[in-house]
Amino acid sequence: MGTDRFVITVIGVDTVGIVAGVTRVMSDFGVNIVDIRQTLMGDIFTMLMIGEVKNENFVLKDFQEQMAKTGQGLKVEIRVQHEDVFRYMHRI
Repeated sequence: MGTDRFVITVIGVDTVGIVAGVTRVMSDFGVNIVDIRQTLMGDIFTMLMIGEVKNENFVLKDFQEQMAKTGQGLKVEIRVQHEDVFRYMHRI
């Protein structure tokens, strides 16, 4: 069984429950947090995570859709990209 890693970004106006909402979805999908950074710039909340999953039944599209739906409910933007895609898109 292989391991897949994802870059998860969250940005929006700070409110109670953002981290809880995002990590709840990650837990539901069996995605482990490998690294996490978050900061507040005034009332703007930003979070960047590396998530990892070791589940052969994991469907990235389903995870992306649920994260986007959760983001809408929390009034933040959540993006999930496979680490390989992220690195390819941001290469010099």
